[in-house]
Amino acid sequence: MAIRCLKAVFLSTFVLLSMAAWAEKQANVVLVLMDNFGYGEIGVYGGGVMRGAPTPRIDSIAREGLQLTNFNVEAECTPSRSALMTGRYGIRTRQRANQPPRGVWYGITKWEVTLAELLSDAGYATGIFGKWHLGDTEGRFPTDQGFDEWIGLPRSSDRAFWPDSNSFQPNSHPSAKFTHVMSASKGEQPVEGAVYDRAKRAIIDREITDQAIDFMTRMSGEGKPFFAYLPYTQTHEPVDPHPDFYGSTGNGSFADVLAQTDVYVGELLDTVESLGIREDTIFIFTSDNGREGVPRSFGFTGPWRSGMFSPYEGSLRVPFLVRWPGKIPPGRVSNEMVHQMDVFSTVASFTGVQVPTDRVIDGVDQSDFFTGKSEQSARDSLVIYIGNTLFGAKWRNWKILLREMDEDGYGIKEMAYPSVYNLIVDPKEEVPELNYLNDTWVDFPLYQVIEDHELSLENDPGAPGP
Repeated sequence: MAIRCLKAVFLSTFVLLSMAAWAEKQANVVLVLMDNFGYGEIGVYGGGVMRGAPTPRIDSIAREGLQLTNFNVEAECTPSRSALMTGRYGIRTRQRANQPPRGVWYGITKWEVTLAELLSDAGYATGIFGKWHLGDTEGRFPTDQGFDEWIGLPRSSDRAFWPDSNSFQPNSHPSAKFTHVMSASKGEQPVEGAVYDRAKRAIIDREITDQAIDFMTRMSGEGKPFFAYLPYTQTHEPVDPHPDFYGSTGNGSFADVLAQTDVYVGELLDTVESLGIREDTIFIFTSDNGREGVPRSFGFTGPWRSGMFSPYEGSLRVPFLVRWPGKIPPGRVSNEMVHQMDVFSTVASFTGVQVPTDRVIDGVDQSDFFTGKSEQSARDSLVIYIGNTLFGAKWRNWKILLREMDEDGYGIKEMAYPSVYNLIVDPKEEVPELNYLNDTWVDFPLYQVIEDHELSLENDPGAPGP
């Protein structure tokens, strides 16, 4: 009897200790970021089959987790990635005195603290596999900003056109040079690999998927929590499917790439499953901004107006799916407002990491909302920039634009009276508020959002150096 009691005590103690260890276990994070990928591409957002390629694997994340229909981003690749990585509006990094005109495209300063740095300091292994686009000079590569390893692109995919162009002039400017696929480990100088031409462009998403799977497998084998960031290069122009997928749908290159991406994301999900870390892994699928703005691009923004580089919803709203079995309830769809900056604060909360307190953090902690403890988002407003120019703001279902844009030529229209849109009544932003004057009361909360933001810029300690 005594032995039985001791055994029972031992088993009970073991279970309690195991439960405590489980509760303290840090969740892995897999973050898939598409490039210029519109709201309406995948099945659960009205795309998939309608776009020429079913997306069952990506759609499965929605069934097993949370789907947002009001997830907002910045209007361009670089400020969007900056906001995602730092939890701060891109303008905070770009507001530096005496910077060159093209500084708006440059990326983030060394002073910014990235999500990778937060997680690395907390003991995570961190890897980026794909497009960085947040700095391409010494001290500003991903492995200088918290990532342990990187393989991918420092810049944009449009440079893939250059090596195959018969009009390219290599001596035209020091910065007008081919992009190379690069790789590096923390503390090392990045190494240039293959030239990023059209042939390489077609296969790189395959390569970075394989690299990410290898990273996840290695880190899981070592029992180390990991942050795997996959900023895919598709569907930025040129949209070139892998040879294995070329012609696979019979619906053109864009549909082929959509089918390809669904397979790659499925492989990532399968890896999480096979490693036995499904319940320990936060899996996110989203995009940096809406479809390409150029006429030859055939991306789809669903019900929303326009595409990237614009202040309209087709630029600002993109897919967002997140799965964390046992923590995030499955099959939930919400139209509550969330911004990509919130990913920074929310992942920090999920992983028990403290966000910086020496600067303004614009992202808010959405952990209660994501896990279903609250039906309401922790955010009800945001501001809209293109470049360094403030275009307007959103508050709940309303939007104010101090400036509008000529969608044919990207000319900025300065408005004598701002446009105000009700995005529930008028999702395509066709009828400004002047046509229904009974709602002019909404000017007050909308302008308050702008005033609060501008005051926060004045009070932001800013960066002590470049």
